[in-house]
Amino acid sequence: MLPTHGIGGAQDLPIPASYAITGAGVALVISFGVLLVAWRRPRFDGAGAGRPLPAPLAGLIESTWLSIVARVIGIVLVGYAAWAMIWGPDLALNPIFGIVYVLLWVGLVPASLVLGPVWRAISPLRTFHRGIAKVAGTSPREGLVTLPSWVGYWPATVGLFAFVWLELVNEQANYLATVQTWFAVWAAALIIGAAVFGDVWFERADPFEVYSTLIAQFSPVGRRSDGQLVWQWPLVHLDAFAPSPSRVAVVAVLLGSTAYDSFSRSQHWVRFSQAVLIDMTLLGTLTLLAFCVFVGATFSLGTMATAVPPHLRRTRLPALFAHSVVPIIVGYVIAHYLTLLLEFGQQVLIQLSDPMVIGANLLGTADWTAVYFLSEQPTTLATIKVLAVLAGHILGVIAAHDRAVRLLPRGHQATGQLALLVVMLVYTVGGLYLLFSG
Repeated sequence: MLPTHGIGGAQDLPIPASYAITGAGVALVISFGVLLVAWRRPRFDGAGAGRPLPAPLAGLIESTWLSIVARVIGIVLVGYAAWAMIWGPDLALNPIFGIVYVLLWVGLVPASLVLGPVWRAISPLRTFHRGIAKVAGTSPREGLVTLPSWVGYWPATVGLFAFVWLELVNEQANYLATVQTWFAVWAAALIIGAAVFGDVWFERADPFEVYSTLIAQFSPVGRRSDGQLVWQWPLVHLDAFAPSPSRVAVVAVLLGSTAYDSFSRSQHWVRFSQAVLIDMTLLGTLTLLAFCVFVGATFSLGTMATAVPPHLRRTRLPALFAHSVVPIIVGYVIAHYLTLLLEFGQQVLIQLSDPMVIGANLLGTADWTAVYFLSEQPTTLATIKVLAVLAGHILGVIAAHDRAVRLLPRGHQATGQLALLVVMLVYTVGGLYLLFSG
């Protein structure tokens, strides 16, 4: 892949990086202080608030034919990618690597922010399962047994960790056999699981669907508890986030892996990894796991370090506050992968016209020329990175504060948030430091 991560670094900021990082931390603290004064009652009601969508638009979104069109698009897109993955050459010019690591993994975030849970709509495995159920004369929701509630989103957490490990740790990530094996296991696990548990298995086990649905919770279109599609402010929509302990693990993997990606590109990591006599794959795996565990543990401790009302168990707090991490994840994705998506993504679109690498121009894009417009403005790019991380954390603090004034005892609504504020400060300062240390 192109070395786009090093562009827009600390040297390109309009002010010294230390000032930018300190300023971001101060801005977060000031934002929290303003919230304490001006925001003393809960204002978000994701289940009941929102302005109904115009009837024609709501009807279009919920129409059967749009669902069919989305499934057909999913089959065509994934089928084209599978053609390159299965029959294409094991060369860097094979577009499958860009499809997987850029268009799918990174592109899923803006697509879900704009279109909602888009992977659920186009998932080819859901379509396959639906087709098998129709032939068998059963409902797609029916399985051989009921999925136990304790399973939660743990299967998807494992899948997400497996994917980020593939991308960030596995030294064979850009070899065709590695990608083929990963997606073969992914498809088999989902199809077999859906046959046993019904299509609820996709909701809980497909890492791409869980990721897309999580990010879509921050989109401007939501569904009230009465089933009505409505326009909602993203933070209001986020309030309807269904709490689950396993979803804490999901956000920990997503945020922790992004931090690890920054760290693994730093000089500190390069020097350390060269000095130790440990297999690099094992070292990378343990470090990636440590980052994810650190995020999950610090967030859980930060949310639980408060008094709670008698009816609420302290151990439920991490799940009830997990939605506040979603804006932070979005901010980090923008900061870390913006150039990868917008600039290297152009290269992927060019390669898509020639999946067999034989000089073809099937889609008419082979003659395009990539324009590296962000890389040519490093100061602007560096500023965008800082603002994206800061905005994500401020929105996360707002979401957490609204939940705190709803849940915590009145005398502890301010002090009860201090530990979580410290945690978010660590994420802000640490994240920016890692981002600009590469």
